[in-house]
Formats: sequence, structure tokens, C-alpha cells
Amino acid sequence: MLPIDKSITNDTIKRLGIVDLRSATIRQICALANQLEQHSGEQFSHLEIGNPGLPPATIGMQSERDAITEGIVNRYPNIAGIPEIKSAGSSFVKAFLDLDIDPKGIIPTVGSMQGTFTLMLLLKKRTECKETMLFIHPGFPAQSNQAKILGMNTRSFDIYEYRGEKLRVKLEEMLAPGDVCGIIYSNPNNPAWTNFTDDELKIIGEMATKYDVIVLEDLAYMGMDFRKGYGIPYKTPYIPSVGKYTDNYILLISASKIFSYAGQRIAIVCISDKVYNSFSESIADFYEFPCFGDAYVYGVLYASSSGTAHSAQYAMASMMKAACEGRINFVADCSEYARRAKRVREIFLKNGFHLVYSDDMNNPISDGFFFTAGYGNLKSEILQLELLRYGIATISLPCTGSTQDGVRVCISVISDENEFSILDERLKRFDDEHKFDKSS
Repeated sequence: MLPIDKSITNDTIKRLGIVDLRSATIRQICALANQLEQHSGEQFSHLEIGNPGLPPATIGMQSERDAITEGIVNRYPNIAGIPEIKSAGSSFVKAFLDLDIDPKGIIPTVGSMQGTFTLMLLLKKRTECKETMLFIHPGFPAQSNQAKILGMNTRSFDIYEYRGEKLRVKLEEMLAPGDVCGIIYSNPNNPAWTNFTDDELKIIGEMATKYDVIVLEDLAYMGMDFRKGYGIPYKTPYIPSVGKYTDNYILLISASKIFSYAGQRIAIVCISDKVYNSFSESIADFYEFPCFGDAYVYGVLYASSSGTAHSAQYAMASMMKAACEGRINFVADCSEYARRAKRVREIFLKNGFHLVYSDDMNNPISDGFFFTAGYGNLKSEILQLELLRYGIATISLPCTGSTQDGVRVCISVISDENEFSILDERLKRFDDEHKFDKSS
């Protein structure tokens, strides 16, 4: 029965070993929601985890089946990637971002999670005395945790107050000490769903060049700014990227969301030609490879996983090739998320919530995979906890590095009218019973 008694919620949190709800991982929140679900006997509205809510691209599954049938599973995969994925990845980047990357710089990883983790490991050794990752927050919480596990120094700021030219001033402040080895952000942003403008990407690129830092641009939701009409290969408008404004970049492109292929853990790391071929004395001494790219492939990736499964590589290669040839339109295929986001956002707003990150340089944000919601002056941890009691699972904004109060709402698995209605009913009851808390 909902709402769940506070004592039961608190006891469940303690039993799961969650020390602070604000810093709990997404998987911990999933486990908590599942436990409370069992207690209440009510199916929760799961807004906490970004599982794809669309069917996977069939061409990928067929290619993977064919590869397995042919018997490739008895051989180790090439760590650098099969020729098909390297060629298709290079074409994909050209077709949709208008960037030229040599196929040797297209390297498959076990999802973008492995990509960011292993790249941070290498960047830490790129230049002596540069061991700090700069996070442009809010962002994907797991990436901050990766830096923590690697023992890296971190620096961050919340983009909320630093749009436009203010971004340049803030980056100068953050980079001036000279200890930053890399900058990481997602675009569109997880969780805010803001999108950097071309002017802002130019600022990031110029600062990366000036201070010789490498930008890790996470394109997990590539092209999903549904206001812009992206997704037509080799035609404008191209999807914006920092790669237009600096050679110091590495892109992370995952099949998880754009092709709804999350379960096979496949992504590509796309290293610019300049970065791939660059020499670092520190890397050469430590990894005994002459250039950044070779050290990444044969030093770091070999040690971490000995490569990525062949079959998943064939799947992603076929999906990217089909997109380049116009046989599938991954942006249009994902536009269903915009419809769902519009419905869910309207439900939140009519029940007393507000958008936290609401615009891109005075333009309303796009509807997409995520949005951020606040409720009056309620602190993030209180809001998140209370929503759980009403059968609504979210993650708090502080765990994404945000300095704002609110929660992240993921709409991917809320799909039918019944689920929309249930969410509406729960939020209405929440609002009816919390209006007096708004100013607290």
C-alpha cells in the first residue's frame, strides 16, 4: 500500500547499506525500489534507470547471429577492433558529425563505461603532474566514481550558472593551475538534457587547445536534440561536436541508446588523429608504446578485457553502416522518447513540480531521455525519499554533481497510458499531501 511508512523506507535503506541517499549509485536505488515494491505490493514508476525502452535494431541482432553461427566464438577478438567496425565507425563519424577520423582511431570497448574508465587511466599518465579530471556537471554519476576508483584528482563545476561566455571564464579558472589532463561531459546532458551551443563547444575546444587537455565527449544520446532535425547522413545539420574546434578530443559513441542495444555492452572510442599519433614521454616510459593510441589499445585495453566480443562488434558495425546508407534513421527511431518526455514532464508540472535545468541559452530544452524536476524548496534527499514512499523511483541531482535541488527523471520505460495515469495519480496525491512543505 502507498504511501509507504517512513520507518519502513528508512529501515530498508539501512538494510541495503546505503549510507547517504544523495550519493547512492543508480543500481543501489534500483535495489531499494525493488525492495519497497515487494513490501508495498505495488509496481513502482521506475524513473531512476536509463534502460532503453525501444526495440533493438534488428539488423544488429541478425549480424550478431550470423557471426556466431559462423563460429567466431572460438577465437579471441582483435583488441583494436574488427576491420568492419573500424571502417563503419569512421564513416559514421563523418556522416553524422562531419569529422574525419582514421579507422585506426575507432576502437570498440565493452560499452562506454569501459571507454571512459580506461581513457582516464591513460590520461592520468599522459603528462607528468597532470592527474586531474575536470567534470562539467551535472553528469553520469558512474564516471565520477570511476575517477575516484582510479585515485585521480577531480575538479568540477555545475553548468547551471555558466552558460555562454561565462563558460570561458569558468574554464580559464579551472584550467589555469595546469594540472588538468582531461575534460569530460555528456551532450545532450545526462541528467539535465541541456545541449551545448556551437559557441560553447568552440569555447571548450579553444580552452582544450590552449591548456593541452583532452576532451572526452560522451555522445551516449547522440543526435537526440529533437528540436534540430539531425540524423540524415552526410547532410546538414550535422550533430554538434567539440571536434570541430580542437584536435584534442576523443568521442564515446555507444550502441546502448541510439540503437537500443544496451545489453551487449558495445561502444566505440573515437580518437582524433592528432591524439592517437601523439607522443608522450610519460606514456612511452610507463606503457612502452610510442604513441597514445597504441598505448591505449595494446597497453590499457589488453590489460582490462583483452578486447570486445566479436559478435557485438559485428552488430554495431552493421547498424552504423545501415545508418550511413540511410537504411535506418537512429534519430527518428529514438524520437519516441521525446513524446514520452513531453507527457511525463506535463504530468510533473501540473502536479506542482518545476523544471530545474529548463533552458539552453533562453531556449526551452528539448524533450528527450531525461529531465530534471524540483518541488518548491524541498531538498533533494527529502524529495527523493518522499517520492519513493509514493512509488516513484528517481535519483537525486547531487549524485550527478549538480549543486541544485531536485531529482533526475528518466522516461525511457514509461510507455503506455496506464503507466502515465498511475504516475499522474501518485504525483497528484504527493502534491496534495506536500503543498505545505514547498516553502520549507
